Amino acid sequence: MARLEFFFDISSPWTYLAFSRIEALAEKTQASLIWRPILVGGVFNSVNQELYETRAHPNPAKFTYSVKDLNDWAGFCGLEINWPEIFPVNAVNVMRGALFALDRGKLPDYARLGFEAYWRDGKDISNPDILSGIAEACDLPVNDFLTSLKDDAIKARLRENTDELCQRGGFGSPTMFINETDMYFGNDRLLLVEEKLKNENL
Repeated sequence: MARLEFFFDISSPWTYLAFSRIEALAEKTQASLIWRPILVGGVFNSVNQELYETRAHPNPAKFTYSVKDLNDWAGFCGLEINWPEIFPVNAVNVMRGALFALDRGKLPDYARLGFEAYWRDGKDISNPDILSGIAEACDLPVNDFLTSLKDDAIKARLRENTDELCQRGGFGSPTMFINETDMYFGNDRLLLVEEKLKNENL
């Protein structure tokens, strides 16, 4: 069985698009899906700092098209995406929470609700009260969940995932690896990921 790693941060709209399809893709291709929560801001700080200049001074034509492209993809994926007032958001708490959810077998539900809260409903997912509601909706123990946001082991794991992605050549979210070394970046690469996984299983 092929191994498919999904490095992701809930604060990315393009990652939301990929997340919405990655489980079905893994099931279709009989791949083992490995969730790898990261802090994409940490990735940018380490290996992709030029992105900040692009955000601060976007090319007008490219920016206009990017908005259209995002809306087109949202329609294709059957998602509602509304640009939040708070952007970029501090994703530290929501992604630490993702590791807590992962350990308890609740990662897909937690991430889906996190994406919806931010990209559909415009909620501040850096706020522990918002995250408590998400945790409760996933049947996670809320007090333990909140404690985990300050847990040194959880903090270290998130840093390690983020650093590992950079060390393996990644520079953003979502990044996918097939069988450790075959890297794909971006929502629009899922077609290539699917094709490669099909060939892996021949």
